[in-house]
Amino acid sequence: MGAVIAGALLLSVPTAAARPGAFELPYRFPRPPSEQACLRAFRYPCYRPAQIQRAYDLPALYRRGLTGRGRTIVIVDSFGSPTIRHDVGVFDRAFGLPAVHLSIIKPAGPIPRYDGHDADMVGWAVETTLDVEWAHTIAPGAHLLLVETPVDETEGVQGFPEIVASENYVIDHGLGDVISQSFGATEETFTPMSAILGLRSAFVNAAAHDVSVLAGSGDAGATNFELNGLDLYPVRVNSWPSSDPLVTSVGGTRLFLDASGRRTAPDRVWNSGSGGSGGGVSAVFARPAYQNPLAPLVGPWRGTPDVSMNAADTATVLIYASFPEPALGPGWYPAGGTSEAVQLFGGVVAIADQAAGRRLGELNAALYGLGARHAPGLVDVTRGDNTTSFTNSAGQHITVPGYRARRGYDLASGLGTIDAARLVAELAR
Repeated sequence: MGAVIAGALLLSVPTAAARPGAFELPYRFPRPPSEQACLRAFRYPCYRPAQIQRAYDLPALYRRGLTGRGRTIVIVDSFGSPTIRHDVGVFDRAFGLPAVHLSIIKPAGPIPRYDGHDADMVGWAVETTLDVEWAHTIAPGAHLLLVETPVDETEGVQGFPEIVASENYVIDHGLGDVISQSFGATEETFTPMSAILGLRSAFVNAAAHDVSVLAGSGDAGATNFELNGLDLYPVRVNSWPSSDPLVTSVGGTRLFLDASGRRTAPDRVWNSGSGGSGGGVSAVFARPAYQNPLAPLVGPWRGTPDVSMNAADTATVLIYASFPEPALGPGWYPAGGTSEAVQLFGGVVAIADQAAGRRLGELNAALYGLGARHAPGLVDVTRGDNTTSFTNSAGQHITVPGYRARRGYDLASGLGTIDAARLVAELAR
């Protein structure tokens, strides 16, 4: 398994941290590659915006003028990227997207000077690039507010006080409608785990102001990283903030698309051996009321994810990045992870807010209500699992049994994936 950096898996940079998020493969293209070029380079497709938009039935919304216009998606990342304004502009022109309306704020204090030799900073720059470019892809009319924080979010508490303060600033000043988080830390790395409860003020604040909050469920299947950021736990664990009952947890699937974006096979749970959809039960949070009908499956605990969208390293999306880094250089890269999935869903939520003419706020009760009615906006995922196998730093090969997809809710894909056109109408009602 590659090293995880600031929510980004960069196989080309030998360092580690431990957040759910994006990964980037060590392939750089000078221009957007064709499907054939990606297949030749690393045997898997790399999808373009039009393919992902069609796969989730977004053109039907765009034709009605539903693009997220008038709504703001808040993207939170440590450090940010020094070239994000330039890079998203290149991305937009290459794929015929409208110019993005992007604002950047630093409410928790000034950001340290970017250093291309600092692998964590590079990882966050990758994360920021994926987050901004693909939130804009899904909701091309939405305003994006990038919130940069000055402390590297790793495992445990580190970085979260600055994130919480920044999110509270955004909520208190009415700056956003959807907060999208592509990071997380294993619950067991908080000492004690109850320390998480002191970091929830932004989510309580968001619920009071009808701001929707999302988080990626993780990229290590049924386990996640230990405090050292190198080893995975040899048992099932979960990550926060994805596990918070006030947060919508977004897991990962694998899309199978042709060149136009039509599915050639049903979606399945993302599990490629080098990454997989996070999912399981919390060790901190009790089962919320909206999951009471799932008690036989989740027991007395909060289960994740809630929904899932494409995240696979075997079905990547393209990003453009030009921030300085000795081994990479400017160009087009395949990327993904639950960072991708949470930005895709964040764009859909912004469009649903536009359709409703108001903020939809905390989403989970509505989503589980739709699931109970078998609403067509939620599409069941019934194939795959999130079992994790890895070799730890002591050379031991370990398998952590995961959860299988099944009919209805499961702890690998949640309520399933989405048909955006239908889900937007259902949420807006």
